[in-house]
Amino acid sequence: MVDFMGKTAIVTGGAQGIGRAVADAFKQAGARVAVIDRKPSDTAYDYYHEGDLSDPKVIEAFVSETMARLGRVDVLVNNAMTSRGGLSGCSYVDFVWTLKVGAAAPFWLAKCLDAHWAKGAAMVNISSTRAFQSQRNTESYAAAKGAITALTHAMAMTLAGRVRVNAVAPGWIDTGGNTYTGPDADQHAVGRVGVPDDIAQAVLYLCSDKSGFVTGQTLVVDGGMSAKMVYHGDEGWSLSP
Repeated sequence: MVDFMGKTAIVTGGAQGIGRAVADAFKQAGARVAVIDRKPSDTAYDYYHEGDLSDPKVIEAFVSETMARLGRVDVLVNNAMTSRGGLSGCSYVDFVWTLKVGAAAPFWLAKCLDAHWAKGAAMVNISSTRAFQSQRNTESYAAAKGAITALTHAMAMTLAGRVRVNAVAPGWIDTGGNTYTGPDADQHAVGRVGVPDDIAQAVLYLCSDKSGFVTGQTLVVDGGMSAKMVYHGDEGWSLSP
């Protein structure tokens, strides 16, 4: 296991799913962990803040209290995200709100933390393979994930020498404890659907000294799904319009 003993990790959207797996992984690796989410949590972290990341004042209050308690930041994981659909039903307000949570909040959080980065700090943004491929009516989510992917390499250059900045782009990650077989599993080169810990372990690597020569990159963690070409009739799949 990678050792983060004595280090401070901040995770957004850590109440459930991938965010919770990431926060728990850092805690198990010895880090002090601060989490922010709109929902309450039943897990004991070093600091937990309930708040909406679309509000910059909430971000500022979270940073202020976290630094007062924990003093510095070694790791920032921008995971919080939502979706309000796409062209068929997403309003202008909903579209902008999605971008606030998925792109503006990570930017503002990084800016508010500017004076608090520890030596050798790392940031990981949770992107998505949907930054590169899409289903219908997912414009709000795809736009936010495209934005955070671009922000990753931009911030890596701005923070060069101070913070390494990378992204993880998950594919199909089941957060409900379901078991998938047949075509659902077979369309993945590894033969299964992903689980939150698959992403948590990738994040731990990118925040550790083992990835010290990696910055400005987006690591796709999707079991090979996006690399596997599937036509009608392949892998048990058929299209029924």
